[in-house]
Amino acid sequence: MNKTSEQIFSRPTAQGYYGKFGGAYIPEMLHRNVEALKSRYLEIIYEAGFQKEFHALLKDFVGRPTPLYLAKRMSRRYNTNIYLKREDLCHTGAHKINNTIGQILLAEKMGKKRIIAETGAGQHGVATATVCALKGMECIVYMGEKDIDRQAPNVARMKMLGARVIPATSGSKTLKDATNEAIRDWINNPHDTHYIIGSVVGPHPYPDMVARFQSVISEEIRWQLKQETGSPFPTHVLACVGGGSNAAGAFYHFLDDLHVGLIAVEAAGHGLSSGLSAATTQLGSPGILHGSKSLVMQTADGQVIEPHSISAGLDYPGIGPLHAHLFESGRATFLSATDDEALAAAFDLAKTEGIIPALESAHALAALEQLSLNEKDTLVICLSGRGDKDLAAYMHAMENGDF
Repeated sequence: MNKTSEQIFSRPTAQGYYGKFGGAYIPEMLHRNVEALKSRYLEIIYEAGFQKEFHALLKDFVGRPTPLYLAKRMSRRYNTNIYLKREDLCHTGAHKINNTIGQILLAEKMGKKRIIAETGAGQHGVATATVCALKGMECIVYMGEKDIDRQAPNVARMKMLGARVIPATSGSKTLKDATNEAIRDWINNPHDTHYIIGSVVGPHPYPDMVARFQSVISEEIRWQLKQETGSPFPTHVLACVGGGSNAAGAFYHFLDDLHVGLIAVEAAGHGLSSGLSAATTQLGSPGILHGSKSLVMQTADGQVIEPHSISAGLDYPGIGPLHAHLFESGRATFLSATDDEALAAAFDLAKTEGIIPALESAHALAALEQLSLNEKDTLVICLSGRGDKDLAAYMHAMENGDF
């Protein structure tokens, strides 16, 4: 790919578009809130006092920098150099806390007193509840009824932290429906409420703002890799993608370095042709979902198709507009992994490297089987979260004799 002045992948236009994807498609009731965010977020988040508190909390509260770990046994198997960016070691157990720290500070600066959020796997809900407890703010988390059942440990953690967890009982009762409920709440409470969106989705400026807060991941990868290898550039960066916040963070400081290969892995569910999948780039088309234009799994008349993934965090019928642009432009390669492949990859990492990953991260690991790598390659995989929350799924697989 030849880089031109138009091919600056890391920044949207002033209207929030990455190529033809993005924008802000919102009800009139939210216009004031979104416009206030759009006009002030860059000024606020790059103010010296904000940056000082943000980085202090990342260091002392979250535990950053997270390690960049050379997975030696896995590297030998694939005859290459595989590094794991250990976001699973963040406080709360996933990368989500990077964004919620940033957004709670932003909400505080904008005078908001009440926080709402949506969550699928529960990690964003836990991270939001955590920062609300830190700052003494009211916290409401919307979560699909199905996800409440399969992510019970995270629900308990949110409640222990003082959050009120409200079930979404419509549709597939998963992340899409939780997001719908959170948006309805925001429409009804526009003045005192800030909506902490957990991924690079939603109306502008959310995709850009979340990507900036998560970009600490790739910022650290660059200097850590330089210390390890002498070069800040891997040959490939690999991450799972639902909405895509961990991938946006892992890709961010490499987006405009076209010699670095970017590989995003979606959830194929029971298979791309099964009707039970969440591989948006393979099955979707341009449409509007939750406030932005992107790729959406939908029928010919625009009705959203219910997604499926064993991973609650990837169980979403769309993809962030940045990722839609990376897919359409060819800047990133998009692969997919099935439920069974993700389970196998999770057990393999546990037994090979002594690390139990989240099912989301396991999808990225599963894609290693689809790559042609050699001993000169350096691959960084964003290990977005730890597997505690998925132990019920892992135990079920073991009880069935699958592993």
